[in-house]
Amino acid sequence: MRGEILSLLPQLRGFARFLTGQPAQADDLVQETVLRALAALDQFAPGTSMKAWLYTIARNLFYEQRRHGQRERDVMSDYAHRPDQPESGTGEGEADVLRDLDGAIWRLSPRLREALVLVGVQEMTYAEAAHVCGVTVGTIKARVSRARAQIMEYMNARPDDG
Repeated sequence: MRGEILSLLPQLRGFARFLTGQPAQADDLVQETVLRALAALDQFAPGTSMKAWLYTIARNLFYEQRRHGQRERDVMSDYAHRPDQPESGTGEGEADVLRDLDGAIWRLSPRLREALVLVGVQEMTYAEAAHVCGVTVGTIKARVSRARAQIMEYMNARPDDG
């Protein structure tokens, strides 16, 4: 089981980066998540998804740390005002599309953005994402569907350069 945790660290760090928005804070969150997971390894149910279990620990830890004076939706909505920029090194047109897509993702509501990131970026199943978010599979499917539709709407509404 420890080997499985180790193999999931890069994906867990990506999810932590999404939650915190800061590389150093993401590393701290991953470290604390792994410490908690190792301490509670006897609580992991064999045959279930280790990835979903770790993501749930990370998500709960993140909100636990942020709850001191702030509600969950306030924390998530703050990120809409400071989205990350795409990495340099891409072509100019490609960078524009990435910047537009990044902006479209950050325009989504926090719950839609979270569902899309878990299913679309982190490649979780709907069931795993539902477990992480504490909602039904149908709710996750609806959120992902709405998120994709809104992104398409945002991207189709952007002015063409050519």
